[in-house]
Amino acid sequence: MTAPCEGCHSGVKLDFDFSMAFQPIYDVGRERVWGYEALIRGTGGEGAYAMLSRVSAEQRYRFDQACRVKAIELAARLFPADGDLKLSINFMPNAVYEPAACLRATLAAANRHGFPKSAIMFEFTEDEEVSDPTHLTRIITEYRKHGFVTAIDDFGAGHAGLGLLVEFQPDLIKIDMKIVRGIDTSRARQAVVAGIVGIARTLDITVLAEGIETQEEFFVLKAAGIRLFQGYWFARPAFEALPSIGVMLPPVVRDHGAAAPR
Repeated sequence: MTAPCEGCHSGVKLDFDFSMAFQPIYDVGRERVWGYEALIRGTGGEGAYAMLSRVSAEQRYRFDQACRVKAIELAARLFPADGDLKLSINFMPNAVYEPAACLRATLAAANRHGFPKSAIMFEFTEDEEVSDPTHLTRIITEYRKHGFVTAIDDFGAGHAGLGLLVEFQPDLIKIDMKIVRGIDTSRARQAVVAGIVGIARTLDITVLAEGIETQEEFFVLKAAGIRLFQGYWFARPAFEALPSIGVMLPPVVRDHGAAAPR
C-alpha cells in the first residue's frame, strides 16, 4: 500500500472557493473539438491570476489536488456521455510530493464520477521551474501507468526549453502563445515552429498551438503541420460550460503530423 505523502497531512486548507471555465481544443484533422482545458476561475468569474495570487506556498498542495477534483467533477457533468473528449488539467510539479500517493484524490474522483482515466490529460507549465528533473520524470512515469495523457504547456517560453524533451518525452507539447503571436509576419517564429514540429514528429509527440487569435496565424500554423489548436479565435473560455467553436472553418486536408493521443 502506498504511504501517505507529506502534503496529505501537512497541506494548509484553502480559505477561498473557486470553480473552472472550459476552453475547447480543436482538431483540424478530424474537424471537431478534441477536448477542453479546465481553467481556474473565482466563483464570481475572477480570472486565473486573481485566484493563483491567493495561493500561499503552504496551500499549494491542497490547491493542486482540489483543482483536479473540481475539473473532473464538472467535466463528468458537462461532457456528453457517448463522446471521446479529453479533459486537460494543469498541475504543479512542485506540489507533488509522492507521485502515487498524490494521485489518490484524482483516481477517486474519476471513479466516483465514472470519468475515464484515459480521457484525462495532465499538463505542466514550462514556466514553473522544476528543481529536480528526476522527480518530474517519476511523476510522468506514474501518470502514464494509469493511462493519463501527459503534456508540456507554454513550450518554448519557460525555464528548460528543449532540455525537457531530452529528459523525457510527453505525449503532447503546447507551443507558447509568445511564439504563435504574429507568426504570419515573422520568419523567425515560422522557423522556430518548423523546428519544434520536426523534432516532435521524430519523437512521436503531438503539437498543439495555443493562443490563436487570428485567421492568419491559424493558416500558417496549419500549413506547418500542426493539428490541434486552442485560442480566442476559436472560442473564449466559458464559466462552468462548454463553449462551441465560434468560427466557420473551411474543409481541410488532413496533415501528416503525429497522431493526437487517445
